[in-house]
Amino acid sequence: MSKVCLTVQPADDLVDVPRRIRLEGLAPCSQVTLRAHTRRADGVDWHSTARFEADAEGRLDLGSTAPLDGDYEGVSAMGLIWSQKPDGDGVSNVFPDNLLEPLVTHLFAETSQGSAEATLVQRFAGQGVVREDVRADGLVGTLFRPATPGPHPAVMILNGSGGGINEPRAALYASHGYVALALAYFKAPGLSDYISNTPLEYFKRGLDWIRATQKPAKGFVALNGQSRGGELVLLLASIYPKDVSAVVAYVPGAVVHGGQNACDPAVGRDGPAWLLDGKPLVHIWNDNRTASWAAFDAGQRHEVSIRTALRDTEAVARARIPVERIRAPIILLSGTDDAAWPSSLYSRMVVDALRANHYPYDYQWVDTPDAGHAIVFPYVPTTQITHRHPVTGRLFTGGGAPGPNALSNERTWESIKAFLQRAVAGYAAGWPGR
Repeated sequence: MSKVCLTVQPADDLVDVPRRIRLEGLAPCSQVTLRAHTRRADGVDWHSTARFEADAEGRLDLGSTAPLDGDYEGVSAMGLIWSQKPDGDGVSNVFPDNLLEPLVTHLFAETSQGSAEATLVQRFAGQGVVREDVRADGLVGTLFRPATPGPHPAVMILNGSGGGINEPRAALYASHGYVALALAYFKAPGLSDYISNTPLEYFKRGLDWIRATQKPAKGFVALNGQSRGGELVLLLASIYPKDVSAVVAYVPGAVVHGGQNACDPAVGRDGPAWLLDGKPLVHIWNDNRTASWAAFDAGQRHEVSIRTALRDTEAVARARIPVERIRAPIILLSGTDDAAWPSSLYSRMVVDALRANHYPYDYQWVDTPDAGHAIVFPYVPTTQITHRHPVTGRLFTGGGAPGPNALSNERTWESIKAFLQRAVAGYAAGWPGR
């Protein structure tokens, strides 16, 4: 009888690289249980389990076989990875503290003939990627530089209402050849704990700093933002169109919002988030005749209350981000079951405005059915739908479900990589108005 063999190909690679997980040497049509276990640097263990049936030749390939039962359904080559759940309640951080260290997942196969093991290594930073803290010109962030000689195109990465520094995305961008600055604007050392009254000039300073110190290829600097950061990158590109070379907007807003859940309690959630020239920008809650937080305060999805504000068409018009002023390619990423705010509707509003104004640059919208607000990148656990908001501490749901969210992670990241390749090539060749 053949020995049971469990293999992962490639066994060690970047986190966004799909793997082929296979078993050989099984009894024909026998059943096998596969388990995944990842221990994070914080000591939390993540697990998943699924049971399969081998084919008539005694082989099993997760890329072509759905489990009989277990923690995920349907065919998914990386289902054992994205379906992992943590030990304990309230755990949501799936990333290691040190992104230059990999995530190591141990896979175990149990059969009637015996057992087998394999290891799957996921890296956020490729070999030679350099990490540097940035504390200059009042900026707070982390820079990741590619291992290869430059010049490289650059990306500035902005978080959402949780604040802080999005190092995982910056590390992965650098691994794909971009100088990546993950720039904090609140809830980071030396900055406010809240989003309220954030001056937009701070981000202009970040863009200038990248160009002055990193000398990006042809001066190309893209903006990448998620959630409130998705709103922010569209806003910044409309205010500083000459400074932005491409826009990557994850689950964005199409209108300016107030402080909401990330607000300074002294300012209030209906107070301003953004300042320009020291003055608050008009936002959707200002003089809004239909807006109400009652649904959210009663425990319903945040998105329900946001939609009450969108019923006042005059308030929407006043707060709308003038995306037609942007002078760069735009990609929008959303999910139809976004529980934080209606990112699909907002993305449609952006696309409609671009189309109505005969926008001359490339724009793309990737909208995943049944996916929620939390879009990161492929092959990380998507099981933590509800978490405590980093600012308020209140339980908050992003919507979607693990399977659709995993699909969203995969298809959006592949779309972004192709989009940015086109954007860099188009920038170098010269766009209309450049």
